[in-house]
Amino acid sequence: MTMKRCCTISIFLFLVTALSLFSQNVTYSFNGQGGNIFYHTVEQGQTVYGISVMYNVSEEDIYRLNPSSREFIRIGEVLKIPQKDTLNASSDMYVFHTIQPKETLFGVSRTYNLTVEDLTKANPGLTPETFAAGNNIRIPVTLTQALPVIEKRTVTKEIEYTVKRRETIFSLCRAFNVTSDQLIQLNPELSRGLKAGMVIKIPVETEEIVTIMPDRNEYDMDALMAYRNSFQKVDEIKIALLLPFVTSDKRISDTRIEFYEGFLLAVKNMRDSGIAIELSLYDIGDGVQKTQEILRNEQLLRANLLIGGNTNEQTIELIADFALKNGIKYVEPFSARSDQLTSINASVFQVNTPYQYLYAYATALGCSLFSNYNIIFVTSNENDPREDKTAFVRTFKADLTQRNISFRDINFNASTFSSDINALLSPAKPNLIVPMSSSLQMLNRIKGPLRTLAESKPASQITLFGYPEWQRYTDECLEDFYALNTHIYTSFFANSLSPDVQLFNAQYKYWYNKNMILNYPRYAMLGYDIGMFFISAIHTFGINFENNIRQVNYNSLQYGFNFERINNWGGFINTNLYMVRYQRDFTITRSGK
Repeated sequence: MTMKRCCTISIFLFLVTALSLFSQNVTYSFNGQGGNIFYHTVEQGQTVYGISVMYNVSEEDIYRLNPSSREFIRIGEVLKIPQKDTLNASSDMYVFHTIQPKETLFGVSRTYNLTVEDLTKANPGLTPETFAAGNNIRIPVTLTQALPVIEKRTVTKEIEYTVKRRETIFSLCRAFNVTSDQLIQLNPELSRGLKAGMVIKIPVETEEIVTIMPDRNEYDMDALMAYRNSFQKVDEIKIALLLPFVTSDKRISDTRIEFYEGFLLAVKNMRDSGIAIELSLYDIGDGVQKTQEILRNEQLLRANLLIGGNTNEQTIELIADFALKNGIKYVEPFSARSDQLTSINASVFQVNTPYQYLYAYATALGCSLFSNYNIIFVTSNENDPREDKTAFVRTFKADLTQRNISFRDINFNASTFSSDINALLSPAKPNLIVPMSSSLQMLNRIKGPLRTLAESKPASQITLFGYPEWQRYTDECLEDFYALNTHIYTSFFANSLSPDVQLFNAQYKYWYNKNMILNYPRYAMLGYDIGMFFISAIHTFGINFENNIRQVNYNSLQYGFNFERINNWGGFINTNLYMVRYQRDFTITRSGK
């Protein structure tokens, strides 16, 4: 095969390979992940459903690649995720990349023929900590990505040549198409004559393929973070509240009005401290139509923060989409919905922890606190489905099993419960009793016999484990909670004996001439906590406060805030968890996660 033909074939193969990589958006296999799949490491609180929403694939797709996930997924487990087809990609479509060891942000941008800005815009949560091996980032895919320019250029290279017998400078010049001056310039020793066996340098022109990549900004991660954390101060913080005041459900109207009243007290306190705040209020009513009309109001585009929503999930999604499109932060204060919206919308701050995360955090804390306890689960066939905690107990048991912590079960029988539970109590270690229902009815059935045993056999060290809903039962059960050393996990709790809570109660009554509605949570305190936290965040860290949200210092009345991003491209959920303990000395403690 001639050299010319070999060169032609090499050029052809290179062009075919380059065009197949850059002009097709079907698969990305540069990172050695198998092309059509990437990987997800399961984190605390995640479910197969939540993961499927995060990556816009079906649950069945995940089950097909990970058969055991149909039964259960464990923290730290690595799942195969199918890469979605991007052949007909539009401007809002993405594929996903699992970060490899020693990989850099700029290196990934080169792999996908993008700029660093393209990647950081698609992944608002990228930091030096989150750009870590095993984590995923979102890759924007379009059919209009700039292609590399492939050119054939003539270049001059130097080769080494061994002079043969009878060769002259003239014959070499003719053979390699160079001048004698070029030869002597590269080989000064030739001025003294040419001899056989000499090794000389000869300039040779040759053709080679050159790939010219589009221009890039090559700044590094430190420069990116400096930009991300730049302080963009606002002279006046502009907040828009979108709340349902006129609704068909008076209970909802009353609680949202109380939320607004609490928020106003936060605004007053912040204004008194010298912070300029502009507050706008919109009544979004029951349905979707009124919200759609309000979101067409250009005044909303001036807002730094949107807060609100109603019980209609479509309304929440409308506000969230509006916030994302216009670069406005959105606080969703009422719903404990799943992480479906938050996992794909970087503008959302979800105050109420989704149940699957709350359960995971609560059981992890329970395993830590009660690892050396004799744990007994009390089941019943008469649970109200609305108060049934089977899902929580299933998570708790799985967590205990994974940590090799033993537990036992007992089925509630009213006539024999006292003797049944007594037979299972351990004399050698403390005993934890966990009912599988949060109902007052179930609590009333078990607290009497448990309290009798606790008082007659103090060495048994009985502890009762309960639920957030039990805060509603303190009027009837407070003494029992103390006697049974009761522990309640919850994302919200206001200690009525706290001086700060008592001061707020007094202020609320002074300004509104009424007491708060007896709800859990207390909506006026919810509004106050949200107002104080987010106004402080914007005042201290500017418009891009989300990059420093873990540093916002606020001692809450009722709701603690510990916001964490779900992934590198999604929004924030509040992962705060309290363990409230009613102690036998008649004191109450509230400890955070």
